[in-house]
Amino acid sequence: MEERAMGYYSKPLKQEKVIRDPVHSHIYIQDQIIMDLINTTEFQRLRRIHQLGTTSQTFPGAEHTRFTHSLGVYEIVRRICDHFQRNYPSKELGDGLWDDSERIVAECAGLLHDIGHGPYSHTFEHIFRTNHEQITQAIITSPDTEVNQVLSKMGPDFPNRVASVINKTYDNQQVVQMISSQCDADRMDYLLRDSYFTGAQYGNFDLDRILQVMRPYADGICFKMSGLHAIEYYIVSRFQMYLQVYFHPISRSMEVILAHLLLRSKELADDFKLNQNFNPTLLMPFLNGTFNPETDLQAYLKLDDGVLNTYFSAWKDYPDSILSDLSHRFIDRKPFKSAKFNNQTEDLIPKLQSLIEAAGFNPEYYTATDNSYNQPYDVYNPASGHQNAQIELMEKDGSLIELSKASLLVRTITGKDVGDSRFFFPKEMLQPENNVELFQQIYDNFQRYIKNDSLINPEEN
Repeated sequence: MEERAMGYYSKPLKQEKVIRDPVHSHIYIQDQIIMDLINTTEFQRLRRIHQLGTTSQTFPGAEHTRFTHSLGVYEIVRRICDHFQRNYPSKELGDGLWDDSERIVAECAGLLHDIGHGPYSHTFEHIFRTNHEQITQAIITSPDTEVNQVLSKMGPDFPNRVASVINKTYDNQQVVQMISSQCDADRMDYLLRDSYFTGAQYGNFDLDRILQVMRPYADGICFKMSGLHAIEYYIVSRFQMYLQVYFHPISRSMEVILAHLLLRSKELADDFKLNQNFNPTLLMPFLNGTFNPETDLQAYLKLDDGVLNTYFSAWKDYPDSILSDLSHRFIDRKPFKSAKFNNQTEDLIPKLQSLIEAAGFNPEYYTATDNSYNQPYDVYNPASGHQNAQIELMEKDGSLIELSKASLLVRTITGKDVGDSRFFFPKEMLQPENNVELFQQIYDNFQRYIKNDSLINPEEN
């Protein structure tokens, strides 16, 4: 192992390993540390966490996992490093070009960037107030994890360096922006991968061309002006995926049911102790609100989608009618129906909730409002104030221009709200035996406010 002032160099494999991948064709493992990280318990756990959570309830092919996505991010980072080293190698300290001793930090960070995700990632995180980036850093820096033990072979400070990339505090912004920026390896892989596995073609873009026009500079990563059209295509593809896939009302409906199911389980935390046959032992630190990522990391790492689904299947027989019914709806895919609303129609929601309550449903668990603008995906908005929010293009003279100022197409969609606001309710409210006569009056009034769309979308199956 050779250590240099500006970074680390890992031990290469005697012969590179090649993993077949439907998105990138092949993923090339060239360093021993990457192979060792893939084989850790913590990384293998990602095989059991879906990349898109409940989206497979809408797009049946979307069964891909955080494991395959993480391998894909690593592969894109590896390709970026190769491109930078071939075309923009650093000649002297501080010249703003690529120092290849940063490669192994970048590749490890790319591989591990999602290792802290919990089961049903974003919904779990919202309900239990966990933070997957903080937990990712804890996994990387905790001496109790196999990941940390592998990283520490590079040197005692190496895990902290990798963790600082995730935390966006690493001293080389080129490495940070490879993993976290508006056109990074993470976003590029999940758009291509989600597009492939959902069967929606909206997320396809010219990855090869984008990598060709990517280049390092003193403050991070930018793109040559000649690649403008490839970047435009990427932004439009991303925009379309939000509308057609990530904001799909059925996926959001299943997320609502999952969230309410987890909330109800929190309400019943003490009751579970009296019903040992249904006691979710591995979930109890989260249900009780006692989870501490520093002391309970191993408890967190025992959770995955399958563990939660096992509990949900058992809870279908739980004596609490709300918990058992919500478990049934989630496990057996019985989504809520939904109606769009806006500022003019949202005052009808309390009336709808009262009718739903009169029909025998607790509105706390059987109704919800959901705003797709707040989903865990972000369209391009260079004015958002977030770190690395802008995509910069470099002119031939070396000057930089922000993407939306160079592209009319991007400027047209930049900062625009996409998606909709929806009110979710049980499908039974549309059936005659559930007092629908009274509900129908409000339903009809609500429908008049919605232009060019029906209240209950016919495609919501």
